[in-house]
Amino acid sequence: MAILAAGKGTRLKSKHPKVLHEVGGKALLAHVIAAARQVVPPEDIYAIIGHEAELVRQRVESTGIRFVVQEPQRGTGHALMCAEPALKDYNQVIVLSGDAPLITADTIRRLRDFHQQKKAAMTLLSAELANPTGYGRVIRAGARSDEVKSIVEEKSCTPAQRKLHEINAGFYAFSVKPLLENIRRIETNNPHAEYYLTDMAEVLYKAKQRVAAMKTDDPGEILGSNTRAELVQLDRDMRRKKCMQLMADGVTIFYPETCVIDSDVQVGADTTIEPFVQLLGNTRIGSDCRIRSYSVIQNSEIADGVLVRTGCVLDEARIDAGAVIGPYSHLRPGSQIGEGAHVGNFVETKKVRLGKRSKANHLTYLGDAEIGDGVNIGAGTITCNYDGVHKNKTIIEDGAFVGSDATLVAPIKVGKGAYVGAASCITDDVPPDSLALGRAKQIVKEGWVKNRRGARA
Repeated sequence: MAILAAGKGTRLKSKHPKVLHEVGGKALLAHVIAAARQVVPPEDIYAIIGHEAELVRQRVESTGIRFVVQEPQRGTGHALMCAEPALKDYNQVIVLSGDAPLITADTIRRLRDFHQQKKAAMTLLSAELANPTGYGRVIRAGARSDEVKSIVEEKSCTPAQRKLHEINAGFYAFSVKPLLENIRRIETNNPHAEYYLTDMAEVLYKAKQRVAAMKTDDPGEILGSNTRAELVQLDRDMRRKKCMQLMADGVTIFYPETCVIDSDVQVGADTTIEPFVQLLGNTRIGSDCRIRSYSVIQNSEIADGVLVRTGCVLDEARIDAGAVIGPYSHLRPGSQIGEGAHVGNFVETKKVRLGKRSKANHLTYLGDAEIGDGVNIGAGTITCNYDGVHKNKTIIEDGAFVGSDATLVAPIKVGKGAYVGAASCITDDVPPDSLALGRAKQIVKEGWVKNRRGARA
């Protein structure tokens, strides 16, 4: 399988590769690869890359696919010429467009099977559009024929051809032997002096090879994007489809048009998502959760029965069952919140394990800390984890109680069941079941204010 991914983002007015622009939370090319991998193993998928080739390779190489470099970029036909060494040992090749993210694995399979059934040299995917403006028209050998004579770009169409509504979708299946035998017959007599893969239909037809066309059942899935507006529309369509799928699977989404849910997000049944929530990346949410408005959750794992209150930000965090988060909590990467634990308003965590039923309810920073079960962290507590050179760890064992406005200067350990008095600055370890106080003794000077006022008179 070959994916055409060498183009620039010229019509998007972008310096970045077109296939790396994102819809539904990931690159256009990543969506196409995901569909292709459901049909063939990744080692049989070749992305043909060119513009910013190494950047494109880096973004998708974790998928396990292979790469062919097209240099220079002289059109889609030239892309397959460059891929000849990779493709020559296959019997057939399916060619996908790397900037059409809505293509489905089912349609790719149908195209493959239709091509084999028709014993064609080339099979193109077509679509019937009410308004075909801007698309190349499919010219069939006859009104009722499966065979195709050519694909004619709109600017080259005759008045009669412009009235046709069947367009070329930009996806193909080829039998490799006739493809490679004829591909260098493509000419470059066009304004850009490029080799267009669409010309293979006419080349093969004239060579007495069978060229077929299969109409897609869903014209929407072949849509690409040539402008920012079209890119945003694709994103909107994909996210609406995602919301509909989740609701069909038992998730309640209030005002789904206000929510931003990436394509790879998973949500369990009986979970409720309120308006203006963002669920991004590879986020996984269990059943019977509630995600309140204005929360942004990215690449995080949330177990069953979790409540995320208003305005929380979670990034690469893990929340165990029954925990309560927020409002306005910020859980940074490496945060692990235990079963039944509470992380409250304006609490920030980073690289923290907060144990079962432990609580940090107010105005607290917990970084590089391991906190046991049943621990109470008072309002305003800070783990001072950075000494200007190194990050240091704080350990708070089960059942400890840390009073409000405590400052714990790491590295430090608060033992099991120990208490830290409010407003203490703790610099030494606290043994189990001990009370630690680290604050100056209060001094009261009676009459001081009255005497001060008198001195001013």
